[in-house]
Amino acid sequence: MRDRGSPGRRPRLEDVAAAVGLSPSSVSLALSDRPGPSEETRRRVREAADRLSYRPDRTASLLARRRTRLLGVMLDIRNPFHAELVEDLHQASAGRGYELVLSTVTADRDDRRAVETLLDFRCEALILLGPSGSIEPQNLPVVVIGKQTGTGIDVVRAADDLGVGQAVTHLVGLGHRDIAFIDGGKGPIAALRRRGYRTAMREHDLADSLRIVPGGHDELAGARAGRVLLDDGRLPTGIIASNDMCAVGLQDTFTRAGVRIPADVSLVGYDNSTLARLAHIDLTSIDQDATQLAEHAVEAAADRLENGRTTAEEFVLTPHLVIRGSTAPAAPRS
Repeated sequence: MRDRGSPGRRPRLEDVAAAVGLSPSSVSLALSDRPGPSEETRRRVREAADRLSYRPDRTASLLARRRTRLLGVMLDIRNPFHAELVEDLHQASAGRGYELVLSTVTADRDDRRAVETLLDFRCEALILLGPSGSIEPQNLPVVVIGKQTGTGIDVVRAADDLGVGQAVTHLVGLGHRDIAFIDGGKGPIAALRRRGYRTAMREHDLADSLRIVPGGHDELAGARAGRVLLDDGRLPTGIIASNDMCAVGLQDTFTRAGVRIPADVSLVGYDNSTLARLAHIDLTSIDQDATQLAEHAVEAAADRLENGRTTAEEFVLTPHLVIRGSTAPAAPRS
């Protein structure tokens, strides 16, 4: 049976030292496997630590060091693609000897508050996933994933305009000519995807068929866009949504209205998220390659910290189309 010490108080190093009759410094050496204590002493210390349920205070340990080796990551908790990026960021950072501290953006917690939390943890660099507002200067390296910026910080992003262009080309190759785009709303990422749609439609001599429907980044926005198209009375044969969540919302609205995907309308999303890969959704989508985005972001932060690079760099990756069951040849229409 473990002795958990005084109720309501976390066991401290001093408690382990008292239990074995050694100084706290000797106990610290034994627990960290540093030279000095004998094997018998190390065994006694480990047994006492286990009996007391003692765990080292990592925060205090980091504060005692000159470097924390912490990378702060800001993410939007409502965005499933951000969750996938974080998983890849964990792997990439571990490979460079860094740990992550996560801080979330929510409906009532903005970018600024999320960044302040990361600074409070003494993170050595920040990796910001798709920040919505302007990026304030910081006295430490900052890497942004997904957003173009002219503030002199590092950027890692996918060529979103090319990604949407691939979606248009795919639908055109299936015989679609009436292709609509569900817009992502405000922000540079949405603007780039919107521009990619316009450019690709013109390249395929479909400028007269341009059709941009107001939307957003969540399922509710996709559902609203779906109702707009249904109320219009003239459904396109192909639709490209600003992201997978938007596409799923639209898909649900169409299904409830009896519109079949892809028999009646082909649908393409963006992000190739876990939603797109679900069997009952089976969504054709643009993959940004989250693994490569994460690796480049960590590499950029580490390069700043370890090599002293001061000039800003931008890393642009080419996305690719993943074809699933939500797209098919355009059906003849009377």
